[in-house]
Amino acid sequence: MSAPLWTAPRELAVGRLAVLELRQPDPALPPPPRPGETLGPLPVRGVEPLADGRGWRITVQPLAPGVALVPPLDLGDGRLTAPLRLEVPRTAAFGAPWMGVGGGAEDRLPALPFPWPWTLPPLLPLAALGWLLAARLRRGAPARRRRAARRAFARHWPPARERAALDTAHAAGRTLLAARFGPEALGWGPEACRERGLEPWAEWILSLDQARFGGAEPAFPALAALLAALEPR
Repeated sequence: MSAPLWTAPRELAVGRLAVLELRQPDPALPPPPRPGETLGPLPVRGVEPLADGRGWRITVQPLAPGVALVPPLDLGDGRLTAPLRLEVPRTAAFGAPWMGVGGGAEDRLPALPFPWPWTLPPLLPLAALGWLLAARLRRGAPARRRRAARRAFARHWPPARERAALDTAHAAGRTLLAARFGPEALGWGPEACRERGLEPWAEWILSLDQARFGGAEPAFPALAALLAALEPR
């Protein structure tokens, strides 16, 4: 009995879809049955009947190089198709990774590098603006600390006669002195203040010491005089 005939390209490319035709040329014989999910080593990606109904148009996808041998297909009525031998040439160097053909872990494409040459130039103006803002903030930090220390000191001066209020006023005053003259001002006594022309602050130290440790009720220097002594001369 006449067997269906294959029509196929001479070569198949790895990973690319290719079309094979299986046709029964004898109109007196029934057309071949629909093929399965594979043709030998070739996965079948699609099957559609021919326009004349005498066979099938089969789309396959070879996933490995070498020779793909489609064995004879049993059509169920004693007929067998002829074996089909297809060349799948190697398109990459031996041992190199095959990508994009099987979907497995080895087929993942390498990550694309971040396009720094394209992204850095538009970011340069923003980086320059950020640097200028940061430099301005750094330059203004001492002045902001002094203003914050002045406000905190003004809230607690003159203090109440309770020990906690006196300690708070003392800490606020020392913080203000350190913001104006540096950390060494935290340890200045009355004489050190007088040497620097800070007579109101010398009185501030003596009055606080009397109130905190002597139990006396001295007259505290005025807030305006204390703040005025800190102004640059």
